Amino acid sequence: MGRVISIANQKGGVGKTTTAINLAACLGVLEKKTLIIDADPQANATSGVGFDPANIKTSIYNALIDGEDVEHLVMQTSNPNLYIIPSHIDLVGAEIEMINIPNREYVLNKAIEQIRDQFDYIIIDCSPSLGLITLNSLTASDSVIVPIQCEYFALEGLGKLLNTIKIVQSRLNKNLDIEGLLLTMYDTRLRLANQVVDEVRTHFQQLVFDTVIHRNITLGEAPSHGETVIMHDASSKGALNYLSLAKELIANSEERLATEKVTTDEC
Repeated sequence: MGRVISIANQKGGVGKTTTAINLAACLGVLEKKTLIIDADPQANATSGVGFDPANIKTSIYNALIDGEDVEHLVMQTSNPNLYIIPSHIDLVGAEIEMINIPNREYVLNKAIEQIRDQFDYIIIDCSPSLGLITLNSLTASDSVIVPIQCEYFALEGLGKLLNTIKIVQSRLNKNLDIEGLLLTMYDTRLRLANQVVDEVRTHFQQLVFDTVIHRNITLGEAPSHGETVIMHDASSKGALNYLSLAKELIANSEERLATEKVTTDEC
């Protein structure tokens, strides 16, 4: 059964979508069948893997509001082992339309359960807010990756997000884990960036991924070509960073499964 991971942070511009599409693409390259769910009305993950949102006829909106079978929404990308359920601007109004739906926090979870066993990983690209769609994403997830830009202001909203995750854990999804905090947009030349890295590692220790995503022009260029960074330039710093992150994620998942197996055997 696939592992569902949300990429979430209510602060914009920290690298959520960049992380979602490039981590997913690298998991695909490492022969893990991976699905991206674009849960952001801006649909940047959709365009980032080569689809024009203006030409999308059905999207995750149709699963949330119309109850459409998500199997019919999955689209194959040009990346190996990578699939996507696209987004659409209609998703902007979804939170209002979901108000009267029973158990509205579990709508996305119910949809994902239909296809969960068809993928090794399902990556959800959340919108930069803590609204109902993001709440649905966290409720449907096994874990959450929190991208943190290596700048001072990026730390300010982290406490609020971690508090939201605790609320979701206590009320909606007791199995939700923090997969890790991911330091992004790191520039070794900046003293402030190094201070942020040190501060995050000191406070959160093993919750922080070993991999750090450096500032890299290729990460900015690739989406303009409708490509993930590993397909655009596999030798670039950005591609190597996300490949390292994918390997770290797989290793963590395998370690977790091994621990769960030992615990089950002891019982």
